[in-house]
Amino acid sequence: MDEPRYPGRRRRRQVPADRNALAAADFKARCLELMDRVRESGTEYVITKHGKPVAKLVPYDEPARPSFFGSGKGTVLQYDRPFEPIDGTYDIDRD
Repeated sequence: MDEPRYPGRRRRRQVPADRNALAAADFKARCLELMDRVRESGTEYVITKHGKPVAKLVPYDEPARPSFFGSGKGTVLQYDRPFEPIDGTYDIDRD
């Protein structure tokens, strides 16, 4: 009677080596709390499934918006007659 009931089926819970690694089930239960913590402190988390990393939760960095001034630089390649009217017919010239 001292033998285990199911020999060979004994499994130990795998503990991730990294302190910021979480099992997928733990992440699922605490997802919103962890997202707030990542936003506020910049902490990164690795989500594991069966002890193997599958995803990483990192802070989002918004891309820098380009300045409006100078944004059209280089878009006009060449214009030989800048002070002469552009050839063509316009609605205002029609009868």
